[in-house]
Amino acid sequence: MDRKTAIEQIRAACKTIALEQMKIHPAVPGLADKETQDELYKTLYELTKSVEVIKKRIGKLETGESTPLT
Repeated sequence: MDRKTAIEQIRAACKTIALEQMKIHPAVPGLADKETQDELYKTLYELTKSVEVIKKRIGKLETGESTPLT
């Protein structure tokens, strides 16, 4: 697989993850358990951050930027 194809595949996967994650968030209150809800919201936030790091790294690789993440 070449770099361009790999970037496209990773970007598409990130989009899918984000779209599917949006389905989880509104369902959390239906669990009716504050401790579980709080933990899920925290985990969803961490997942969002991780996906954004992947997207940022891919973008920098694509543009040839080699500066560290900020």
